[in-house]
Amino acid sequence: MGFVSLGCPKNLVDSEVMMGMIRHSGGELTSRAEEADVIVVNTCSFIESAQQESVNTILEMAGHKTAGTAKKLVVAGCLVERFRDQIQKDIPEVDAVVGTGELEGILAAAGLSTPALHRPKPDSPFVVLPSRPEGNARTQQGRFSRESWAGAVGDLPNYLYDDATPRILATPRHRAYIKIAEGCDHPCTFCIIPQLRGQFRSRRFESIIAEAERLANAGVREITLIGQDTTCYGEDIGVKDGLALLLENLGGIEPLRWVRFLYAYPNKITGRLLDTIAINPKICPYMDVPLQHASASVLKRMKRGGGAEVFLKSIAKMRHTVPELILRTSFIVGFPGETESEFDELCEFVREAQFDWMGTFSYSDQEGARAFDLEKKVSPREIENRRKHLMGIQQQVSRKKRTALVGRTFDLLLEGKSEETELLLEGRTPMHAPEIDGKVFVNDFPDGSEPKVGEFYRCEITEAHDYDLVAKILA
Repeated sequence: MGFVSLGCPKNLVDSEVMMGMIRHSGGELTSRAEEADVIVVNTCSFIESAQQESVNTILEMAGHKTAGTAKKLVVAGCLVERFRDQIQKDIPEVDAVVGTGELEGILAAAGLSTPALHRPKPDSPFVVLPSRPEGNARTQQGRFSRESWAGAVGDLPNYLYDDATPRILATPRHRAYIKIAEGCDHPCTFCIIPQLRGQFRSRRFESIIAEAERLANAGVREITLIGQDTTCYGEDIGVKDGLALLLENLGGIEPLRWVRFLYAYPNKITGRLLDTIAINPKICPYMDVPLQHASASVLKRMKRGGGAEVFLKSIAKMRHTVPELILRTSFIVGFPGETESEFDELCEFVREAQFDWMGTFSYSDQEGARAFDLEKKVSPREIENRRKHLMGIQQQVSRKKRTALVGRTFDLLLEGKSEETELLLEGRTPMHAPEIDGKVFVNDFPDGSEPKVGEFYRCEITEAHDYDLVAKILA
């Protein structure tokens, strides 16, 4: 069997869990699509571009079945929650679908038995099929168009894996994600995640710690906690300051070197959480707080609340409590009704806030989200112009911040050869989250030394670019 996993780290964990179940039931996994008897495409459907990529990938993998190299094609994930019946109707090559709340159904979909699940072995292989190459797939050609929303609102997903669930990591052996919660209860009008993932539900505290300990004992040195909103962790199971408590305990696991979390809801960042980050050396001083906008009027239409003034005060508190804090955020431009004045508010806020990292998304009209019915839509051309303008402002901020790092020393986790050129090595510091932020290229290390992937080194920053850094290993 082979997997293609698309979308966010949360989706990747789902793929890892399904692969673990398959291996435990006796199935074999391959990283080559042309060798797989069964191909599983774990899809994303968060925004239009992600949905398009998912459909294109399904069509590409269907080609392997048509060619006779694959016997079954299974589609899993968020796209199933949106278009469950229509996927198999419009793409007859698809043999089965598995929704986000039906991960255990992957065994029946693949034609495998369902033995009792048990704790996975720490030496499980790390395999996953790569995503499709860009530009190598057919387009939607009108598929999945409909007049009304047909998502799984009446039967929301409720699955939640635990520490006893078999799982095979698809990340490098030295790092892993742990999903601490699933679903979301926030009413954001631009988002359909609650319909795709269900209501917010936390994993048991003991289960998370047990999984982290097992991963650490298997060689994982960096753990990233993920969830749609990690700062709400524990609220539904009666645990106060759950994320802070969880971080405190994870910081006590000896083999772990770095622990970080994604993503923080703006008004859920407590004093205890900030104190925990500031005190524990294993907790990376890194916060990803998707603010979405800075104009109070836009945020009100988004059902988010807050505004530039409130956010600036919150940011000042964060930076005061955690002096070395690295702050990342993301914004949506072109939300329905966004005026030039409201966009200017956002631009001025970005200049003033001086984020270390920032991402900008073009508003994507999603049927089923409440914003879909809002009037005064911004044209795609104007949205793109605003996105480029905002990122231009952040590029100047980023260049200034990267330049200020030249000459400073940091701990560096070596990831391996650079994707840009094999002449350079590549790594990350505590200020770089996996697969999200800029890179640190290593072009110098002590004579006679052979840096090893997955090991930590002390490095000095020698050169800065807009988003990336160059460093030399000191020891």
